[in-house]
Amino acid sequence: MTDESEEKLNTLEQVGATLVEQLRKVVDGGVGPLSGSRSYAEARATSYDDPEKAIRRITNETTVMVGTAGFVTGLGGLIALPVTLPANIAGQAILNARLVGAIAHLRGWDLQDELVRHAILITIAGGSPNAVLAGFGVKVTQKLAETAIQRLPIEVLRAINKKVGFMLVAKYGTKRSMVTLTKLVPGIGGVVGGTVDAAFTRVVARLAKKAFPPLGIDDSFEHTTIQ
Repeated sequence: MTDESEEKLNTLEQVGATLVEQLRKVVDGGVGPLSGSRSYAEARATSYDDPEKAIRRITNETTVMVGTAGFVTGLGGLIALPVTLPANIAGQAILNARLVGAIAHLRGWDLQDELVRHAILITIAGGSPNAVLAGFGVKVTQKLAETAIQRLPIEVLRAINKKVGFMLVAKYGTKRSMVTLTKLVPGIGGVVGGTVDAAFTRVVARLAKKAFPPLGIDDSFEHTTIQ
């Protein structure tokens, strides 16, 4: 790898790490005028006797917001990155993050569990948490997630964080960052797309519902094995 390529990769890694940190903040406590995933989900759930109805409302609301250019552009300035993302793209990332966290919370998943947090970020990028985590030898049930994450070596956790960061930059990054990632990071091309719009938010919602099934029905990220 040339010095120039290494410098580009280091920059993308820095952007990815910062984006991961910012989107986690969105899920945890919200940003600007937006509440965090938990409080947003619980506020909507009070109007329904079925969490799934609240999830449908949250999905519809988020899709409308993503389709409102002025609103989304205003949110974009709330993400501070070393390399600026277009405001509309950053705004969509914020809204999709809150959406996925809200779906996970309403279905009983612990938003403070580290593997759940990784799974949320992977889903925001349009990926499959089981598939990505399995690539690091991690298959986890909800009940054993905390134990499993404690058993993972720190270098594996860092590698997962880096992969997730690259996925997010590939999906929400600038055109230049997407091209650079495609050249420098093997296997990242599958998550690279054009601008993210309301249609992609619908895709993210479907992925979230698959990744975070109601715990009373399917307690899974699959059986725990650390290879």
